[in-house]
Amino acid sequence: MAPGPARRPSRGASGARQFWRRLRTQRAALVAAGVVALLVLFALAAPLLTAVEGQDPTTYHPSLIDSARGGVPVGSFGGVSGDHWLGVEPQTGRDLFARLVYGARVSLGVALGATVVQVLVGVVVGVAAALGNRWIDQLLSRITDIFVAMPLMIMSLALLAIVPSSFPRPLLVALVIGLIAWGNTAKIVRAQTLTLKGLDYVSAARLSGWNTWRIARRELLPGLAAPVITYAALLVPMNISAEAALSFLGVGVKPPTPSWGQMLTAANVWYQAAPQYLLLPAGALLVTVLALTVLGDGVRTALDPRAASRLRVGTGRKREAKADADSKKATADASAEKAAADVDSKKAAADASANADASANEEGKA
Repeated sequence: MAPGPARRPSRGASGARQFWRRLRTQRAALVAAGVVALLVLFALAAPLLTAVEGQDPTTYHPSLIDSARGGVPVGSFGGVSGDHWLGVEPQTGRDLFARLVYGARVSLGVALGATVVQVLVGVVVGVAAALGNRWIDQLLSRITDIFVAMPLMIMSLALLAIVPSSFPRPLLVALVIGLIAWGNTAKIVRAQTLTLKGLDYVSAARLSGWNTWRIARRELLPGLAAPVITYAALLVPMNISAEAALSFLGVGVKPPTPSWGQMLTAANVWYQAAPQYLLLPAGALLVTVLALTVLGDGVRTALDPRAASRLRVGTGRKREAKADADSKKATADASAEKAAADVDSKKAAADASANADASANEEGKA
């Protein structure tokens, strides 16, 4: 029995390989991805890490607090010891390492949940507006403009203040951020869908009798994957900052649930007496937001190789300049070699013509 034809790899698999190949060439994005993966690992392993330390995020340790000095931790560096790796919290004596790793679970979880809500609502509204008739498009576009114009902080403060405290606060913060800040995602998806609608393969699918839902699912959504993934990667650090701001204002995650923003709120009056209580959550927020921003820019560049990175600095520019100079030099060398070859060819042709004329003259004389 003759073997069948070799199976060709799918277009999706080939596109994924190209994406990973382009992403691997960006060292900053790879380092940022490693930092993000490490932060996620710390958040997921928070119970295990605190068990190794022997502490938890809610237990008070009054013996580690100097009440005569207003609740400052006893010992150097905020009470750092073998039992408390990063020291203890002022006034309460709660372990800072345990609260920091458990706070990572809340901050990252809220940011990812809000991003998922934003992407789902934005994709549905954007595709529906682009594929609907003129009235549906106008209605959904005006609703999207209203949500884009809404001030996120003010609306979140109002909604979070009226919801009963019995509702799970991290889930509530994620829903509020996601349901208010989906407008920009919808506008991006609508513009991209309108562009894809005019392509030949979408027109062919429409002429073949496919309904709108099938065209959207089979032809449009794969084309929307790249811009949506890129924008979602950039939304995560924005949502982390929004959660931290809401918790800092006192309407986000409530104590004793640890959150980086809530820790910053409590550390507001301790930055002089116990600076590590402020620097630890602030540093964690800075590293997380920076890593996610660099990673999102790398994903955008890998998905769209024609777009240059907005964060490429230093050695990256030198490498690009060197590559451009090498390319120009190679082009000039190739042009010079071609010109020299043309001169040699013309000279050889002239010599051959002269020899032929000389031979003809000799034969005529003979």
